[in-house]
Amino acid sequence: MSTRENILGRVRDALKRKVSPQDTASIDAHIAAHPLGMQPLRDWEPELRFRARAEALASTVEKVASLQSVPGAVARYLVVNNLPTGGICWPSLRKLDWIGAGLGMEDRPARGDDLVGVTGCFCAVAETGTLMFLSGPDTPAAASLLPETHIAIVEAARIVPFMEDAWALLRAERGSLPRAVNFVSGPSRTADIEQTVTMGAHGPYRVHIILVG
Repeated sequence: MSTRENILGRVRDALKRKVSPQDTASIDAHIAAHPLGMQPLRDWEPELRFRARAEALASTVEKVASLQSVPGAVARYLVVNNLPTGGICWPSLRKLDWIGAGLGMEDRPARGDDLVGVTGCFCAVAETGTLMFLSGPDTPAAASLLPETHIAIVEAARIVPFMEDAWALLRAERGSLPRAVNFVSGPSRTADIEQTVTMGAHGPYRVHIILVG
């Protein structure tokens, strides 16, 4: 028996699992079943929990009634915070009336000098205040990662309770994984240097979430 097999055998014995490494059918069936692990008690409403957790992570949140109201909400946020009224948006958002709201949004890939990026998201996780993004031609990842200000549009109906629910929704709607799945929980930050929290270390300085619905 090799050292590797010896170690894995001791781990299996300690876990009291009888599945053999050669029993690939049982292993494949277990993986395909996507069994849920232990979850905390859900004694909260998803939208309220998501908003509270997102704000605790230094995101700001506004709710609007419809997708058509989004450009006006974006314009208000940018003007109030003295930010540029131009930037980039996902190609999937090109049909919104940005010009009518006084905004110059370009539906193109992000560059290093873009200060504002507006995106949608695949779904949001209530438990942690997290946004889930899938990469693709109409949902480029860089739009949420390169600009200093990231504005994310979140449909209230696509707020799921737990992370496991987000993955289940992805499997149900897409079947297979995209090239990249990104999770964003508030503005970028680090405390690597002298345990001092620094915002915008590896991405946006600020994240503003517009809830729709």
